[in-house]
Amino acid sequence: MPDQFAIPESALIQRKVVIAACFGTFLEWYDFLTFASLATYFSTLFFPQGNPVAALLASLATFGVGMLVRPLGAVLFGSLGDKYGRRPVFIATIVLMGFATFSVGLLPTYAQVGMLAPALLLVLRLLQGFAVGGEIGGAAVYLTEHAPANKRGAYTSVLQLMGPLGILVSTLQIVLLQAWLTVDDFQAWGWRVPFLLSILLLLISIKSRVNMYESPVFLHLREKHALSKAPLRECLSNPHTLGRMALLFFCISAGGSLLFFASQVYVNVYLKSVVRLDPQLAGTLVMLSTLLLFPLTIFFGWLSDRIGRRPVLLAGLLLGSLSIFPVFKGLMHYGNPALERFNREVPVALYGGSCAYDPFTSTRNDCERNQQLLANLGVSYTLYPARTPDDTAVRIGNSEIVGHRPAELIQLLQSQGWTEHADVRDTNRAMIFVLLIILLVAVGLITGPQTATLAELFPARTRYTAVALPHNLSAGWIGGLSPFMITLLSVKAGDALSGMWYPVGLLAFAFVIGLIFLPETRNASLEV
Repeated sequence: MPDQFAIPESALIQRKVVIAACFGTFLEWYDFLTFASLATYFSTLFFPQGNPVAALLASLATFGVGMLVRPLGAVLFGSLGDKYGRRPVFIATIVLMGFATFSVGLLPTYAQVGMLAPALLLVLRLLQGFAVGGEIGGAAVYLTEHAPANKRGAYTSVLQLMGPLGILVSTLQIVLLQAWLTVDDFQAWGWRVPFLLSILLLLISIKSRVNMYESPVFLHLREKHALSKAPLRECLSNPHTLGRMALLFFCISAGGSLLFFASQVYVNVYLKSVVRLDPQLAGTLVMLSTLLLFPLTIFFGWLSDRIGRRPVLLAGLLLGSLSIFPVFKGLMHYGNPALERFNREVPVALYGGSCAYDPFTSTRNDCERNQQLLANLGVSYTLYPARTPDDTAVRIGNSEIVGHRPAELIQLLQSQGWTEHADVRDTNRAMIFVLLIILLVAVGLITGPQTATLAELFPARTRYTAVALPHNLSAGWIGGLSPFMITLLSVKAGDALSGMWYPVGLLAFAFVIGLIFLPETRNASLEV
């Protein structure tokens, strides 16, 4: 007599599918985002320290370069996935990612080998980005093709949790290591631990992926001899598919990646480098707020099964575009009110000719040296032309310093109320937490239905390529570069909030594009 409580075979298969796809994607994101969590430390470990702002930007740029090569991985692995199956591709990407990440933990620093250190770091970041390009998008297709037709939003939303889970685990490790180790020990060797531990996760992930089941949609196509021989060429030559790839690039993937990196990656940099919170406190607040993204994502995935993907996605884009400015302004207000008050009440004017500070070149004159110093201190300023030829001066309130005299400038700033670090007694942790949640609601509205929507937009025979390429282009070129672009624009403008126009403008554009062109895909057939 059969066991009446036995789980049906299809349910067992679906469970294995979810575990294999999600655990592998978790490892991909854990590996990829551990680097982002340590960006501020890497700026001192792997880059010259003559220019601290340039070192931070170089570290963020190295993170962004890994995102730039994601499309190359998407093209290669996407085509292989459409021609030969999802399973072998997933095994290859996880091995490549795991090897690159473990190797980061073995790298020598700039102090040990000079410029060879950032060069090796760059190579490993490129390998990481290449592997992620094959994983992200493909996992969405694989999981959606196994999902029950009327529960795709809720069923596939768990895949989107792997990004927050990856950064949560990596952040937790860093917070614990910082609590257990001295500053010198963490700087010397503690930062290597998360990378070296990834080898254990890699072994578990390989075991789960070796036991994966091939996608039933792919098997059906192969049985009918309907597989595409040239998926990329077919995608680019089909106007309908190409149009939806553009929609994915400009709307869904751009919005999701911008909000994800703003709420999970750049916010950490902002709290530490601009608001000047204690690094451990900043990491803890971000980590705790991220926990709420788990129920939010599943709920909005479920909601998209009830009311449709389109209204949920559009709500996320609209909320994101409207909330970023007030949220980041609020983080300064509640995190370091003394610095906010200083920037508001004490006018800082920088006078000088040829004052065009470039973080990628050495400073050329006193004006640029002052510009660099003010940016590094988190001080907002207004740049004015030189009042007389070769005149360089910094005016703080009613006092003025001629030339470049760092010690006197810092002393004058302090006398006017500037503080180097946020006073923990003035920091409102509860309000910072609430502000972080606002961003997470916007993220959840997009990531909840996103996985199912990616697969539902495209025909089965070229689905892997059609999803992976625009998704990785957008996530890499728009989202992945956003921390770097925000920082660069803020330094150029002399105002930490000016860089926020980058995500706000792109999110508003994505909302308009979606409002006009985004179709409803709920219950679409995946067999065609």
